Amino acid sequence: MNVRARVEALVRKYRTRDPFEMIQGMNAILVYYPLDDGVRGFYQYFKRNNIIYIDERLSWHDRAFVLAHEIGHMTMHRSANAIFMDTRTQFNTQKYEMQADKFAIELLVPQEIILENWQLTESQLARLTGYPKELIRLRLQ
Repeated sequence: MNVRARVEALVRKYRTRDPFEMIQGMNAILVYYPLDDGVRGFYQYFKRNNIIYIDERLSWHDRAFVLAHEIGHMTMHRSANAIFMDTRTQFNTQKYEMQADKFAIELLVPQEIILENWQLTESQLARLTGYPKELIRLRLQ
């Protein structure tokens, strides 16, 4: 699955990289709720409805990343019930999470930022964008 191509197709379709603007054009329900146990957000496909839950206590920057991550799940893993797989099976969902992280960072850090700052290190790009170095490394791959 070419994550970058999927992101660019959605950016062209919705004419934005802002996940809050993008989600308005999608057939999805966005719910802010105080989530527990370190859960920052999750995607659920229930009775033909796309529902994204986000912890209402997150900062705007963190909400943007979580929403972009969950849009990644919604567009790439619609039929995968990760909550069920995590809690009821021994299935490893790491691959899905990595793809959703890649989707989110591709959406939120456009190629122009990378090209304009080609001389910066991963750590410097992380400080510039506000995202962890691991995500910047994933974006640079």
